[in-house]
Amino acid sequence: MRTFVIRRLLLAVPMLLGASALIFFVFALTPGDFVDGNINLTPERAAELKSLYGLDRPVVDRYLDWLGRLVSGDLGYSMQYQIPVGTLLNQYVWNSFLLAGTAMLLYWTLSLLAGVTAAVKPYSWYDRMVTLAVFAAMSFPVFFLCLLLIKWFAVDLRWLPVGGMISTGSEATGWPRVVEIAGHMVLPVLVLTALQAGSLTRYIRASMLESLSMDFVRTARAKGLKERTVVLKHALRNALLPIITLLGFELPGLFSGAIVTEKIFNWPGAGHIQIDTLAARDYPVLMGFTMALAALTILGNLVADIAYAAADPRIRLRRR
Repeated sequence: MRTFVIRRLLLAVPMLLGASALIFFVFALTPGDFVDGNINLTPERAAELKSLYGLDRPVVDRYLDWLGRLVSGDLGYSMQYQIPVGTLLNQYVWNSFLLAGTAMLLYWTLSLLAGVTAAVKPYSWYDRMVTLAVFAAMSFPVFFLCLLLIKWFAVDLRWLPVGGMISTGSEATGWPRVVEIAGHMVLPVLVLTALQAGSLTRYIRASMLESLSMDFVRTARAKGLKERTVVLKHALRNALLPIITLLGFELPGLFSGAIVTEKIFNWPGAGHIQIDTLAARDYPVLMGFTMALAALTILGNLVADIAYAAADPRIRLRRR
């Protein structure tokens, strides 16, 4: 197992290096930048700013300089906000983690419950209701679902706040502040859960159906084991093996999907500022955020590989 983990860690290094090169050159070779987007600058002032930020240097030199600072933990400097990119992301990324992590915990729990129970009772009325709910949730565009929930629960019923993380002018601390933030999280978490739970439920249902039809399940039943033990201890563990591979894409995928949700609900997260910096062509922020997502994807794949190896020793790499 140790050799397996070490090899995966070593493979992550060239992947991060390749991701950094791809991310930098995509943004660096995009026409226009923050200085070009400011129409109020004179040509002399624009040339001065480009020289100050190093935008007039050869692209390869700029990449090597950015890569050197990236290795030391420096993500660059935001030209729009006039603060380091790391400081800017640190102000917002934890809010995104709170939103994305809560949604992921909720929709994984719901998907496991719905997918397993639907597979245990295939083609029943419950299975058909789950299938209908799943496809209905997957059919809604994210912006439409956000606006629909805002109209129902915030405008018409006035049960929940329209957006933001805390109420305007709020000075609550301690437990009241936690309750206030939780109330503002309900609608964006519902949107993210509805969008992600559908496909995951279908994956789990299909994997459970395949697992329940295997010989070892029939053998477990023939031995007289309780149905609950057969389903949860034998079938479910085997069914989760292909689902584990999805973990590597869940969190970064949830962050990318939360960009629109955070913007509509005015949630102060990293996705919210990414849209603002994209409009301003503040490429250092975009490169830093995209690089963080790439690292998160590689880390997620590493965790998924380790979890897969722990669950199924047959796929572990052998020493040579």
